[in-house]
Amino acid sequence: MPANTSPRTVSDSEWWRGAAIYQVYLRSFADGNGDGTGDLSGLRSRLPYLADLGVDAIWLNPWYPSPMADGGYDVADYRSIEPVFGTLAEAEKLIEEAHGLGIRVIIDVVPNHASDRHAWFREALAAGPGSKARERFWFRPGVGGGPPNGWQSIFGGPAWTRVPDGEWYLHLFAPEQPDFNWDNPEVREEFLDVLRFWFDRGVDGVRIDSAAVLVKDLDSVEESYTDHDGVHDIYREWRRVSDSYGGRILIGEVWLPDQERFANYLRPDELHTAFNFDFLSSAWEPAALRAGIDLTLTTHLPLGAPATWVLSNHDVARPVTRYGRAVTSWDNAERRDGMPADLELGRRRARAAALLAMALPGSVYVYQGEELGLNEVEDIPEELIDDPMWERSGRTVRGRDGCRVPLPWSGTEPPFGYGTGTPWLPQPATWRDLTVEAQQADPGSMLSLYRSALRIRRELLGDGTLSWLPLGDDVLAFTRDSGLICVVNLGSASVELPPHESVLLASGPLDGARLPSDTAVWLGRIP
Repeated sequence: MPANTSPRTVSDSEWWRGAAIYQVYLRSFADGNGDGTGDLSGLRSRLPYLADLGVDAIWLNPWYPSPMADGGYDVADYRSIEPVFGTLAEAEKLIEEAHGLGIRVIIDVVPNHASDRHAWFREALAAGPGSKARERFWFRPGVGGGPPNGWQSIFGGPAWTRVPDGEWYLHLFAPEQPDFNWDNPEVREEFLDVLRFWFDRGVDGVRIDSAAVLVKDLDSVEESYTDHDGVHDIYREWRRVSDSYGGRILIGEVWLPDQERFANYLRPDELHTAFNFDFLSSAWEPAALRAGIDLTLTTHLPLGAPATWVLSNHDVARPVTRYGRAVTSWDNAERRDGMPADLELGRRRARAAALLAMALPGSVYVYQGEELGLNEVEDIPEELIDDPMWERSGRTVRGRDGCRVPLPWSGTEPPFGYGTGTPWLPQPATWRDLTVEAQQADPGSMLSLYRSALRIRRELLGDGTLSWLPLGDDVLAFTRDSGLICVVNLGSASVELPPHESVLLASGPLDGARLPSDTAVWLGRIP
């Protein structure tokens, strides 16, 4: 497979091609003022930790003013900071301090929907049917006493809510999240200005939430809102803005089963990268993983775009739990909440998966707590569940709170150094062995593994190509441009290692010259 570009020739303006990017779920990262909620002061105090971990950038989930009906993805003001998190001045200081440590900053932009507290939506409610203010959203009269059509919300229940004057508005997510009408030129210009606002403040890139669902066809009998061709005109406009700022990047959250359609978002005049959910969703099986890797690289190569590799995020079960279940694949429609998990097995596989993901060509994302080997918290008391999925599903789907529990930093009891107040979601007492403090000096810890892997990755990996090695059906093995060999054993029996000069890093103990089950190793090639 020919190279896209070698890690040694990537210019500074193309840092993103092979970057290691750390996802900060601000609400749960570190609490600086003792109110139980993570904030900018907490994050700023922990920037040295992230620099020591060895990441190239951080990506923050929405930090805007929000009623928090959906964890901040219901945005009330796109040009300010949620007061619980801090101030705009603090955000600017964070960007400056991160840059001082060599860490770039990526923020979330949520273009599909706003909060029902957004000034535009309040104006639309007051203006009434037929007004220009309502044309910024999807207001429609009902049909036969019911909603305009039968579309269902992604969070469960109808995708339409009725307002007192009889009209209905569309919300693909919660009722508190009215969808923007992207056929309206005011909406388009508004978001171009939002991009300029944050780029002017030094933000290095934006991650685009629900990037494929902006354009809708309400006249369709079926639910017709995913991946319409018109969405690409929007991102061409965005790309012209980002290019005008000298290399600021656009990253899409694009959930699509069709890789050819997915590839359209990565054309040279659209997004720089898009999340690779095929890899995240794959079962811990060699054939499935190999097929997903091959398909991803084949899709990206003709476009000259680097692949992205993601094991977890704020929406999916943590790998330690997922890989310890009888069903290790991930399907957002079948969340498998409460399925029994062997955490010891899951942690062994998660360590191996981390080395696999970091060895692949392109960029890699690390979700906060992944580097600590945190498990999904599945026993949050029902009265404390915050995710709107819980109520919208009739209390049948517990939702995503289990991967959003605040991080454990130090000490032997909650709140584990996260802050001085009671965390907004409870931390399990069993995390006392998984704190940063507990893992810091342990060379066998998950934290030490991630630090070592990210250091080696920066020197020898990143963007480029791979060449597969034939080591059996249960083994994924390949060489990278630098000569590093990655071998992952997904079978039940140990396998013999290929000829090598040195062992650079292993996810678990080796058996002499053999690689045990559910273990990965990075080898130095014989010159």
